[in-house]
Amino acid sequence: MSIQQFFSILRARWPVAGLILLATIGAALAWVLLRPTHYTARAPVLVDVQSENVGGGYSPSLIASYMATQIDIAKSDRVAERVMEILKDDLPASTSPLRRTSAAADPQAERRERMKTIQENLEVKPARESNIINISYTANTAADAAKVANAFARAYVDVALDIKTAPHKADASWFDEQVKAARAKLEQAQMKLSEFQQRQGIVGANETAQVDFETSRLNELSNQLALVQAQTTDAQSKRGAAGDTVAEAMASPLVLSLRTDIARLEGKLQDSSASLGPQHPTMQRMQAELAALRSRLGQETSRISSSISTSYETGRARERELQAAVAAQKARVLAVNKDRGQLGLLNKDVEAAQRNFEAITNNASKSRLQALTTQTNLMLLASAVEPLEPSGPSAKQALIVATLAGLLLAVAGALMMELANRRVRSIDDITMATQLPVLASLPASTPAFAALPASRRRLALSNGGTA
Repeated sequence: MSIQQFFSILRARWPVAGLILLATIGAALAWVLLRPTHYTARAPVLVDVQSENVGGGYSPSLIASYMATQIDIAKSDRVAERVMEILKDDLPASTSPLRRTSAAADPQAERRERMKTIQENLEVKPARESNIINISYTANTAADAAKVANAFARAYVDVALDIKTAPHKADASWFDEQVKAARAKLEQAQMKLSEFQQRQGIVGANETAQVDFETSRLNELSNQLALVQAQTTDAQSKRGAAGDTVAEAMASPLVLSLRTDIARLEGKLQDSSASLGPQHPTMQRMQAELAALRSRLGQETSRISSSISTSYETGRARERELQAAVAAQKARVLAVNKDRGQLGLLNKDVEAAQRNFEAITNNASKSRLQALTTQTNLMLLASAVEPLEPSGPSAKQALIVATLAGLLLAVAGALMMELANRRVRSIDDITMATQLPVLASLPASTPAFAALPASRRRLALSNGGTA
């Protein structure tokens, strides 16, 4: 279709096109005049993603998911219920259609219907390329729109805080029970330790000193036993030797003196025997002295031998005593070490119970503090204000859009009517329809031409020219 054909169709169908255009503009004008007035108020809420450390590394996909979750929370029934609690009987009239129902209506059904109605006028959208959520509400009046939008923003922040603190409140109750159980275990472990210390006579934390003391005592007794055993063995060996050959006899000054006197007197007696006879008084006196010295030497060596025997018997008795004492001390050391091991286990039980109690107490304190927190990662940037103009397109915008739409519909209607009832309006239409060349064309009929007689018209046509 050429431009000439297009405009020829519009010229021929202009009454229909004009009617369509006027109908469209009239409908738009009627809509502008009859439409109900609505006002939309907006309350922006900032979502501080960093305070929640979403995704650990702030992954864009996780942040987008987090923002979508926050939008769903703002649209949830829980937030709507909170709005109804905030506004109570101050709900907009348009959002409480069941207020005029009978008192016999189901209160729960009425509440659900009210909640559903106020949710229908709610719009929650994220701001473009930011972490701000815009909570918009549409109502019949500007005051109602601002009031409900602010109520939704406040309810959203309150519900988000409840969602954040509810698990910690539940944990706090659970931790309280755990703290009681941990305290009971700690007290039980401390009681076992105290009873064991009292039963074994262990005072305070001196079990290490006691073990060291008992071990030192055992070492001292062992050294004494070794010394006594050495002395006893030496005394036993001396008992079998001759009395005058033992070291004590040979080291005794009296024995040495007697032996010296005996040797001197024997030499003197031998020298005197050369000049004196055996019966000589001098010889007899020296022999008597020599016999006396030898008797004294024998008595002294006998005394030394008796002393060695006595020392041996005493050493044997002392050895038996020390052996018994060492055995008893070994048993004492083993018992103390056993008590020390048992005490160590009990101390470890107390320490483990103490650490467990402290850890649970710390976690309980943290959970209790988090349950009492009043801070969230949400911040109301501004309260919704009463809009000055109604929402939706203005009358001027509606008429402009209606005019453009009417023009399009008018053109489309004219073309559709032309396609349904085709007419020849130009030479191009004949050529297109017959696929044959046009041999001649006649001028368009005018009122003056139509007023001529038939003969004159035929003459004019014959002179009109040929192709």
